[in-house]
Amino acid sequence: MDIILLEQVENLGGIGDRVKVRSGYARNFLLPKGKATLATPENIAIFEERRVELERKQNEERAGAQARAARIQGLSLQLQANAGPEGKLFGSVGTVDIAEACAAAGVPIERSEVRLPDGPIRMIGEHEIEIHLQSDVNVTIRVEVISDGEPLMSIDAVDDPDAAEPQAAEDPIQDPTKAD
Repeated sequence: MDIILLEQVENLGGIGDRVKVRSGYARNFLLPKGKATLATPENIAIFEERRVELERKQNEERAGAQARAARIQGLSLQLQANAGPEGKLFGSVGTVDIAEACAAAGVPIERSEVRLPDGPIRMIGEHEIEIHLQSDVNVTIRVEVISDGEPLMSIDAVDDPDAAEPQAAEDPIQDPTKAD
């Protein structure tokens, strides 16, 4: 299906590009969201009249995204999570958690703008997260996931088999069912 793009679409093209896409992609995504129109002679003429307006709108959106990127640049978040002794989280830190932490830091972002290429965060430590503001505006932030109070096992304790064994108490507890 031939369409004309009314805005820049990632991995497809920019404003005014005439592209051929699968009909389902056009009918279910591009046309309903106003990102494209069918490439008919009437629509081509209408588009040429509106080209300047559409390009101005896209430039304003890009400038807004770049201003947001400047505010977000260098942001460092610290999130607490319940973790086991090896540093593995009980659960995970996902896009909702990161978006809420950014909003609490005074930089509101949408959940859909957070990119986690390796899936949700499941280990404590520092992670670099990409924030995708627009098709060509991306910012990287640092997220540090810390344990919420559980002491972590040191690496030496994991390697030392004697350190993992519980020590016997000097005062053994007597079983009340046994008679003296």
